[in-house]
Formats: sequence, C-alpha cells, structure tokens
Amino acid sequence: MGRETDMVLYQAEWCPYCARVRKKLTDLLLDYKTVNVPHSHAQRDVVKEVSGQTSIPVLVDGDVILDDDDDIIPYLDKKYGAKATA
Repeated sequence: MGRETDMVLYQAEWCPYCARVRKKLTDLLLDYKTVNVPHSHAQRDVVKEVSGQTSIPVLVDGDVILDDDDDIIPYLDKKYGAKATA
C-alpha cells in the first residue's frame, strides 16, 4: 500500500522523462494522481495553467510546482526518501 499524497503528475505514457518520475514515485511507494496530456504542446492548456509552460513532466505537490525530471527526482528523494545514512 502506498503512502497517500496530494501530488499530481502531468505526464504522457510515451515520455521517457515522465517514466523516470513515475519510477521514482513507485520506488518511494507514493500514491499520486496522473493527468495525461496531449502530444501537441498547443493543446496542453491544463499544463500551462498549472506551470506557466507546456513541457512535461510537471509535478504539483501542494504549493510546490516542478517542471523538470532533474528537479522532480531530487525533490522526491529529499522530501519522501529514506534519510541518507553515512
């Protein structure tokens, strides 16, 4: 059973960057909602409303909005991952 969160991932199944984020969310056992966006950037109004741009993935976690897998994955590790041990 995953940990309940209010996170929403704006993504597409064909997007390799989105797949990296989904894998990290799964590895951390986090429940989240997905919003699949159209292939065409011109039709991604929902992403633009949330993040101000049309690229994916976009992760919304409360007041935090991240729009790059290289930002999202470290954020998830820091906020939800196991504490690093020396």
